Amino acid sequence: MKRIVMGMAAAISLLATGAMAADLAPRPYVKAPPVVAAVYDWTGFYIGGNIGYSWGRSRDDSTLTNGAGAVLFTSSDRANMNGVIGGAQIGYNWQVQNWVWGLEADIQGSDQKGSRSFLCPTSVCTPPFGVIAVFPGPAVPVTLDQKLSWFGTVRGRVGILATPTVLFYATGGLAYGEVKTTETIGAAAAVFSNSDTRVGYTVGAGVEGVIGGNWTAKLEYLWVDLGRTSGAFTTAIPALGGGVLTSNYSSRITDNILRVGVNYKFGGPVVAKY
Repeated sequence: MKRIVMGMAAAISLLATGAMAADLAPRPYVKAPPVVAAVYDWTGFYIGGNIGYSWGRSRDDSTLTNGAGAVLFTSSDRANMNGVIGGAQIGYNWQVQNWVWGLEADIQGSDQKGSRSFLCPTSVCTPPFGVIAVFPGPAVPVTLDQKLSWFGTVRGRVGILATPTVLFYATGGLAYGEVKTTETIGAAAAVFSNSDTRVGYTVGAGVEGVIGGNWTAKLEYLWVDLGRTSGAFTTAIPALGGGVLTSNYSSRITDNILRVGVNYKFGGPVVAKY
């Protein structure tokens, strides 16, 4: 019996020693799986919407002439053309390492409008039959109302990535829009209207960031210069004894625009980097 117990103990000892040796034996090296980093890819088409506010300005030079074409009075002043804007944009981006290049076009509806008024002095705008003379009489009021009904831009964009999902960019290109001018001349309230589509330029800057999936959000500032819009309106003024008065206006329209927007990019939102 004693021999049997000693034999079993020896066998168990051999098995344990073999197991320990197997644990200590070198094992083949297995390479860990690569780490996959998901990085946003800015390349592709996108479409979106925006809303904002615009601080516009009309710098106007107006001239009043009589029936003979003689200049009676000139007035220069400026008027604010502020209002809410909103619209849509479409574009395409190309990403090259940390740089993003793009083209974007947008169209905006606008509530921007402004007004200015002036009086042609009694000693100037009240001669009989439009002949310049100095004598008492009523002054002639003139009111110029202007509205930017809509506008759009076609711009290039270039930016650098602060992080893979945050883009700082500069932008610039063509701007165009419709300026509607309504003028009221004289106490008889003769009203004239004119619409003029102007073409100018725009420059600006912005920041855009990924907010989830294929969606990005942006904050953008634009300076817009639509150049000058002009026109002439003629009316008979009873105070002139049946004479006529012509008002010529020339207004330079500029804009400061601040807006927020969202874009949806078509295609996959990320690419895998190893």
